[in-house]
Amino acid sequence: MAKTTTRRRRPTVKPVNPIAERLDALARNLRWTWHPETQNLFAAIDPALFDALDRSPLKLIKQVSAFRLDQLAADRAFIAQLAAVEKSLAAYLRAQGKAWFKRDTSGRDCRLRVAYFCAEFALHESFQIYSGGLGVLAGDHLKSASDLGLPLTAVGLLYRYGYYKQVIREDGTTHPTYPPYDFSELPITDTGKTVRVPMGGAKKTVMAKVWKAQVGRVELYLLDTDHAGNKKADDRAITHHLYGGDHNTRIQQETLLGIGGAMALEKLDVKPTVYHLNEGHAAFAGVYRLANLLKAGHSHDDAVAAIRASTVFTTHTPVPAGHDRFGQNDAMKYLNPVIKGSGLTRRTVLDLASEDLTKKDMPFCMTALALRLAAHCNGVAELHGEVSRQMWQGLYDAKKTSDVPIGHVTNGVHSQTWLAPEMYGIYDKYLKPKWDTFGAFDDPWAKAGKVPAEELWEARNVLRRRLVRFVRNRLEQQALRRGGDPAELLAAHNALREDALTIGFARRFATYKRATLLFKDLKRLDSIINNPKRPVQFVFAGKAHPADIPGQAFLQRIVEVSNMPKFCGKIVVVENYDMAIGRAMTAGCDVWLNNPLRPNEASGTSGMKPPLHGGINCSILDGWWPEGYNKKNGFVIGGKQFASQKKQDAYDAGSLYEILEDDMGPMFYTRGRGGVPKRWAKMMVESMRSVCAQFSTHRMVGDYTRQYYLPAHRG
Repeated sequence: MAKTTTRRRRPTVKPVNPIAERLDALARNLRWTWHPETQNLFAAIDPALFDALDRSPLKLIKQVSAFRLDQLAADRAFIAQLAAVEKSLAAYLRAQGKAWFKRDTSGRDCRLRVAYFCAEFALHESFQIYSGGLGVLAGDHLKSASDLGLPLTAVGLLYRYGYYKQVIREDGTTHPTYPPYDFSELPITDTGKTVRVPMGGAKKTVMAKVWKAQVGRVELYLLDTDHAGNKKADDRAITHHLYGGDHNTRIQQETLLGIGGAMALEKLDVKPTVYHLNEGHAAFAGVYRLANLLKAGHSHDDAVAAIRASTVFTTHTPVPAGHDRFGQNDAMKYLNPVIKGSGLTRRTVLDLASEDLTKKDMPFCMTALALRLAAHCNGVAELHGEVSRQMWQGLYDAKKTSDVPIGHVTNGVHSQTWLAPEMYGIYDKYLKPKWDTFGAFDDPWAKAGKVPAEELWEARNVLRRRLVRFVRNRLEQQALRRGGDPAELLAAHNALREDALTIGFARRFATYKRATLLFKDLKRLDSIINNPKRPVQFVFAGKAHPADIPGQAFLQRIVEVSNMPKFCGKIVVVENYDMAIGRAMTAGCDVWLNNPLRPNEASGTSGMKPPLHGGINCSILDGWWPEGYNKKNGFVIGGKQFASQKKQDAYDAGSLYEILEDDMGPMFYTRGRGGVPKRWAKMMVESMRSVCAQFSTHRMVGDYTRQYYLPAHRG
């Protein structure tokens, strides 16, 4: 029988549309995530499709029809809008030398270059390499560094499956899903560089590909092991999941981030003068740098001094369980190839990571390692700085906590990322922020008193209505996904009121955050929510780690209560909390609720976002709120401390109910001329005036630069 030959067909290459090329170039710089004009440009292509694709420009360009692109090419208004946005981006990139950093520094300080290491970065909901607050803080840090012209290069990992997508079952349990991400649809480019990272053995290495994401003027380099260069499935899986896998995966990821990240900077010829380790995940970088200095002939004391002088370390958790610890043998398995030939001994390295030098069998603590190899250490709020000094006093053998060299830089948020489009008219008219030339310590919100109460109240009503419609749409989608009956779809469609006092709670569902505190007394809560004259409604969103059983139980309890007939449609839970839900809630909620068990909240940043829109905080005096609260700009829950958590929960819940009944409800619903609640509007203005500038990442990055980066650079 004669053989038949099959001719290979060449893959069909879609012709490149010049408009698509220009749009793709815009989408490759993540400045669009905080530039409303660029977002409006992408939305104009196909608003419904853009929203359906998590507002991802690259997915949109890939899926929009050729016919639509041809239409846009012939649309003079769209072409003019495209040209204006391109011109704006080009001008922004050119003006780095005129930004705050260059204006504020001179001489050799201008040669500062910061390398910023973090395990997660939240830049946009379509770029899922984050899980929660740490990632949001890191993403906002990069955006402010870009705006301020700070010479900063960031290092992280590129996760194929991200964290997890949350699907809430009807009974409130969570079904985590892990859809893979198509890297061609992410705003990243392949640098063409790879690094071979020692990974747990004398000859064992893993190849990491280095990708680049451009965040305005800042480069973010991301390491990826899931590629053909690694033949073993286990090696490829190292960068599959953020905070997933077992203990071994965790130490491999931290080896890749710290050691691989430092190697990648060398390969890219990036020469930092300061290394900023944002949390202990990248602490191995210090050992790698120390070993290299010793191999180059420096003395041990000089090498340690050099590493310490040039390293900034930020700790983010006052909860002991939040600090990574590994077995001594496990840690040295990954560090032995690094220290080989440097003169560093196993005992020396273990002592650097020990929480108690009098005990030789202590676990290898990543936070202890970072603290010992950094001369510049800080917590993320004033109270957290105090707690950290107490927590690590023994590490420094200090007689007084005040002698512990851990300071604080209070966290902030990137204002433009979180500001709702509906607020721009008010900002442009009364506050006049100069976004592109903003300085680290500029404060346009000092003029918040100029905003007429009527206009600010109307903006709040608009944002609340938008949130209600957003939530209804999400609830309908949740019901449809579960195969809900018509009654469930109707309930979703009618959930929430557009005119009721709306309170939001959205964050990571760690147990110390006490997401269920509101439900201590359901009878009393019923009287508050269903008050015919002063109704109150609550919107919940958040994720617990899939392995955090108590945290998952909290979520299940909230769903259970929300399904009770007396609370149905008045307490709602939105699944799959991400940046899009965060923006909608922080803009639309009248009040932001935060009730952690003090002093376990290191900082928290979600409550810094509502004041951008005249929103008000109601919080335990924990994290950032002790610095933000001034008795006129929000509400404080509790005030007394109890040794028993049961007593503490009962006291704090009672305090919250009293605020809702006696303060918040009457103030919100007592209306004056034009239907404006006069006292409430006054508190809205004060919230905006007192919080927005003080708790922005512009101020935060300015503080890091003056208090930590420049001293480290000079050292």
